[in-house]
Amino acid sequence: MACFKSQFFTLKGFLPRTQHPLCRPRTHILTVFLLLLLYLLSRSYSYDYSPSSSAASAVTVAASRFLLSSDAFSSVTAAEISRDPPLSSTAHESQIIRDLASCDIFDGAWVLDRHARPPYPPGSCPFLDDAFNCFKNRRPDSDYLEYRWKPRGCHIPRFDGLKMLRLLRGKRMVFVGDSLNRNMWQSLVCSLRESLKDKTRVFLVSARRELRTQGFHSYRFKDYGCSIDFIKSPFLVQEWKNNSSYFDEGPPHGETLRLDMMQASKSQYNDADIIIFNTGHWWNHHKTRNGRNYFREGNHVYDRLDVKEALGKALRTWAKWVDSKVDSTRTRVFFTGFSASHYRGGQWKSGGKCDGEREPIKNESHVGEYPWTMRILESVMADMKTPVFYLNISRMTEYRKDGHPSLYRGPSPPPRTMVQDCSHWCLPGIPDSWNHLLYSTLLLHHHHDASSN
Repeated sequence: MACFKSQFFTLKGFLPRTQHPLCRPRTHILTVFLLLLLYLLSRSYSYDYSPSSSAASAVTVAASRFLLSSDAFSSVTAAEISRDPPLSSTAHESQIIRDLASCDIFDGAWVLDRHARPPYPPGSCPFLDDAFNCFKNRRPDSDYLEYRWKPRGCHIPRFDGLKMLRLLRGKRMVFVGDSLNRNMWQSLVCSLRESLKDKTRVFLVSARRELRTQGFHSYRFKDYGCSIDFIKSPFLVQEWKNNSSYFDEGPPHGETLRLDMMQASKSQYNDADIIIFNTGHWWNHHKTRNGRNYFREGNHVYDRLDVKEALGKALRTWAKWVDSKVDSTRTRVFFTGFSASHYRGGQWKSGGKCDGEREPIKNESHVGEYPWTMRILESVMADMKTPVFYLNISRMTEYRKDGHPSLYRGPSPPPRTMVQDCSHWCLPGIPDSWNHLLYSTLLLHHHHDASSN
């Protein structure tokens, strides 16, 4: 099908890759010095990065962040690491992984499987936002959990949380984007947490109350020395407060969107081991849709600019940043496609609904058009020098009108008259399958790297 273009971006220069010198283990002297520094200052160390007036505390936090980028951060001892079994697979599993290289895993169908089980039981994960926790919010049905994604041309390996954690040992994975990427981020953290015997060994770095009000959040898997972070950046480029004395033209006050500037982050992430970007839903926002006095380049605020042209400019800014700032020999870059919404009878805050949906769309004629946002993304990625793996979830989400929170986006008792959410997804739910495909892709990359070495 014409809309499935992911394979081009999957293999174009992506595999195999060589190890960058900065990824090699630090010298023993440097490691011992830094570990000694952490020990001496450990009493002032705080995992929630809370402010401290102590200079020693600041040095300790800086040292710990440096160690996070290396295997030395892991609390696992050398003896424990030596007992960690190698990432091996049976002959059958190895063949499944090899077959992924010639398969479009995003071209498939949802198959009813009464034996299917989500990677974490409903209501079991304490890390979910209430807005995604349909079980906690008393959604009465669970049929939407009994479908699994099956690619047409191959099989995908069974999801193994412990194996994925070993793939991520000593690494930093960062999700950058809007709340749909947060949906996926929380799904992955809960899936990996469920695989641990001691679930207290994973925790939120920042305070729980800060989750919605600040842009940087991180979960730490202590025994694997890895973190899985989320950075809120719904446009990827920078929203800006307007100041009439500074601009050549435009409204005297209000927000503008800097199409030529990546959003600043409280936590630098260009040198993370894995970065997963997304954007799309906010480009249908009323400000971006009408395009009046909102889009900005340099000191110039456009009186009117078509949203498609604006998105193209923003994505080219993103592509330029990735090509210039990200070292592809040590960092893998992913981009998650547009996740479908299923409002009927109106849109967000205008009476749109999706409650009562109990099964996926089965008639192809009822599936929506391929998102215009992703066509623009694909044209931009085709011109990039950095290999980007395209997690093209757009089509697979089009079918799943049954998986949204709808009325169950909050704990309010019946009768439920709240605004419905037909954009995000219940957790556990559909984003678990996105992470299953992400896991399959990382296994393929590991297999290629191991073969080339």
